[in-house]
Amino acid sequence: MSFLEDFTFWEEFWIIFAIIMIAWYIHDKYVQREHQLLVNYPIIGRLRYVFEEAREPFRQYFGDEKFYESKDKLDWVYKAARDLPNYASFSPSQPLPKPKFMIRHANIVLNDNEVEDKFEVTFGERRKKPYTAKSIIARSAMSDGSISPEGTRAFVQGSQIGGFPINSGEGGVTSNFFVTHVNYDSAYMKIVDSTPLKKKIKHYVKFFFNGSTAADVYRKLVFKNDPEAETYILDMKSKVFYRPNWDAPLESFPKEVPSDMPDIIFQISSGLYGARDKEGNFDPDRYQKVMRFCQMTEIKMAQGAKQTGGKLAGHKVTPAIAYYRNVEAYKDVFSPNRFPYANSIEELFDFVGKLQKLSEKPVGIKIVISDIENIEPYAKEIKKRIDQGNDAYPDYITIDAGSGGSATAPIEMMERVGLNVRDSVYLVNKVLIDYGVRDKVRLVASGKILTPDDIVIIMSLGADFLQIARGFMMSAGCIRARYCSGTTGRDCPVGLATQNKSKRRKYFVFRHATYVANYHKNLLKNVKGLLAIMGLKNINQLNKHRLLFLDKDSRVHDNIDEVFKRKLDLGKDLEDEYHELR
Repeated sequence: MSFLEDFTFWEEFWIIFAIIMIAWYIHDKYVQREHQLLVNYPIIGRLRYVFEEAREPFRQYFGDEKFYESKDKLDWVYKAARDLPNYASFSPSQPLPKPKFMIRHANIVLNDNEVEDKFEVTFGERRKKPYTAKSIIARSAMSDGSISPEGTRAFVQGSQIGGFPINSGEGGVTSNFFVTHVNYDSAYMKIVDSTPLKKKIKHYVKFFFNGSTAADVYRKLVFKNDPEAETYILDMKSKVFYRPNWDAPLESFPKEVPSDMPDIIFQISSGLYGARDKEGNFDPDRYQKVMRFCQMTEIKMAQGAKQTGGKLAGHKVTPAIAYYRNVEAYKDVFSPNRFPYANSIEELFDFVGKLQKLSEKPVGIKIVISDIENIEPYAKEIKKRIDQGNDAYPDYITIDAGSGGSATAPIEMMERVGLNVRDSVYLVNKVLIDYGVRDKVRLVASGKILTPDDIVIIMSLGADFLQIARGFMMSAGCIRARYCSGTTGRDCPVGLATQNKSKRRKYFVFRHATYVANYHKNLLKNVKGLLAIMGLKNINQLNKHRLLFLDKDSRVHDNIDEVFKRKLDLGKDLEDEYHELR
């Protein structure tokens, strides 16, 4: 009988356990020299790292919401996306903090059916091809690359279903933006067909599993190990793959935006992705081809806290993303800080004019401001050009808030660079009015806009149009785990903001497309409800006089101009109260 046979199972277990713990103790205290804490507190000190690792993904489930005004606002987004009743019982779980804006209601309110359903905004009236958006809301810029291909397709389909515009983000108009475009022409599309056998295999895989798995198997059968396989969209009806053939001559591309595509705002950043040649220079021919599928252009000068150029970590630069952007796969893609054709405001406006002539469509710019000196030079140059009869100036200005502004921004810039969206919109609107050019330029707002009350307040302060990022991200399944960049060693757990194939391929594209459309629908529905209790029949009747300001001591201020005058320029009376407002 061996020595071990004299012991029971549990005796053996505890002996092995004791040996492991002693070895672990010796390693932490005498061997490793990476963590100082473990030298003084072997083994038990590791709990610190366990709790730290668990803190981020679990923080949203405990305590009050800190990043937004209230967790109730976040709950509203998730319910709206699922088209669920959005009422609170008894009281808010987390009331909005003071100071805050309040909405004036009317003595005689309207019924919802007395409020117009028209939420249209027209851009670039003086262009040959102006754009009339059917909604005051667009999904803000999110690049295909920072967002997974499946996520982009969900947004595109949701945009088409909901009838609202979608901003391409600086990654350009990739193949995934054509997912709803099935009435294409082989003159401008590269088409890859398959064999009847492979199509039959796809049919059976779908029968026994699901459509997503069948599509993956079918793509593998058709393209084998082609690194650019993901740049093709599968036509579910004909079972062929297709992608835009950007090498086709300009004359082959459609003269008008196809009706089976959503309204796309093409964003150009300092990297010029989607409108550049192999050497990284602006390519007029490629730009014109892209604009055959887009309604207008947005030049991104800055985005939220990210005053630097866009940054895409190397592991997200898949062969597909490299193909779209004309860069090398699996290498960091860091755009320049300064837009290459904006060494001065005059040069920027000349480039705007060039794009307006090439596309015959509206062109705008996206900026972030810190004070009046950031916007006055733009207003002066617009005024100067109007007086000269020169229409080479932006058709619209997008004002992004300094509150983060993207999933991947330098932490030292977040909340330190740029005004919040309310301050920014009021200030830009005022400066454009003072220079007499407000009626020539549309004002677009972006930054922490989630719910209908946010929309009413921002539009009352002067915005004509809104771009929403975080709200649409949440409607598309984002759980705010804050692993978007992937540089932490973790990936987006739902497959929305990652290139990790094992995660993103499990993303429910069609379901989330419906959620995205629902979110937009319920935003407008509840904006109508607010307009009704304000006694307004049209969104265009909103103005700053429809608002009140409640400071931290519950004092009511009904002169919004005075609130902002003291906060932004001439006095400090309300600064302590108002600067807390986000």
